[in-house]
Amino acid sequence: MNTKLEDIIYGATDVISIVELGKRLTCKKQLIIKFGVDPTAPDLHLGHTVILNKLRHLQTLGHKVLFLIGDFTALIGDPSGRSTTRPVITKQEIKNNVQTYVNQVSKILDITKTEIVYNSSWFNKMSINEILNLTTKSTVAQMLTRKDFDKRYKENRSISIREFLYPLLQAYDSVILQPDIEIGGHDQKFNLILGREVQKNYGMKNIQIIITMPILEGMDGVRKMSKSYNNYIALNDTCTTMFGKIMSISDELMYKYYKILTNINISVVKQMHPKEAKCNLAHFIVKQYYGNDNACEAKQSFNKVFIKKEFPNNLITQYITFNEIQLSKLLVLSKMCSSKKEAQRLIQQGGIKINSQKVMIDYVINLKEDFILQVGKRRFQRIRLNNDDNHKKT
Repeated sequence: MNTKLEDIIYGATDVISIVELGKRLTCKKQLIIKFGVDPTAPDLHLGHTVILNKLRHLQTLGHKVLFLIGDFTALIGDPSGRSTTRPVITKQEIKNNVQTYVNQVSKILDITKTEIVYNSSWFNKMSINEILNLTTKSTVAQMLTRKDFDKRYKENRSISIREFLYPLLQAYDSVILQPDIEIGGHDQKFNLILGREVQKNYGMKNIQIIITMPILEGMDGVRKMSKSYNNYIALNDTCTTMFGKIMSISDELMYKYYKILTNINISVVKQMHPKEAKCNLAHFIVKQYYGNDNACEAKQSFNKVFIKKEFPNNLITQYITFNEIQLSKLLVLSKMCSSKKEAQRLIQQGGIKINSQKVMIDYVINLKEDFILQVGKRRFQRIRLNNDDNHKKT
């Protein structure tokens, strides 16, 4: 069991408190570490891996990880960093998203040393009296010390009571699980501190220690990586998509990714040409999740498409049973667009190409021979007419 303080807090932005953690480590016992994620989207992304990699490191030191899936709190949605109320997600959407999470975290965590817990298992059993009792453990004034709530209040933007409940519910998770440490992103600091306060108000003696980790900016280089902002690189992205997304970030952001996502000496990186450095970063990250062979193949595919201006290898072939089809409908049928409205918008913006030629009109395509359909810079499909329903893939 590794109980060295510097090993536990390596890479952290905040520790509350180091003194408490030092005392707990003198007991030389296995620490219980809690990390919670709400399944508000099907994809975990590289932003989550900052903490997941830290948890994996703590597992190698002999400590236990509680991976909490907030299938109940997802019904509310974390208001951290939000300027408006989150849209409500359905129970079915949550259920669908939950099914992907264990497989995704298994790419990083040692799942045999990870306990998966769901907060619906206790919240669904709580009576109204127990929930009302929980609301007495904090105050409106305390909630308004949050920067995002305070800003919205001063700007006369609505804040629902439902949103006030979220930090309390997250705090109550720690009352149930009684972890030694709760770890989260730096933007979660208020919620994690409230967890300590609520534990004290429930009379607990061993109050959780808080460790926060750096926030990874999304591909836009402005806001944190998030599904909501559509600036994320998903763990479930294909290796070629992941490689291409990393290659699209700015040089300035690339150096931040090196610092947060790798253990590579940044002074060595800065001696490289930025393009070479970015390519090395993309290879490093893809290799972590897909292996060296797939990382090399992703690099070759990227060079083929973006440098040599050729089509990628191993194109997916989409079999169409219609002799004629509207382009926008084809984009939806091939699942390259989620809706006809999105397809038409991309066509108007020049984001659609057929055989490398930009298409600006939503016209009816006469399927006489194969062609390559391209959406944006990274998504390609071969479209082929086939009247045999057994080959239909749309």
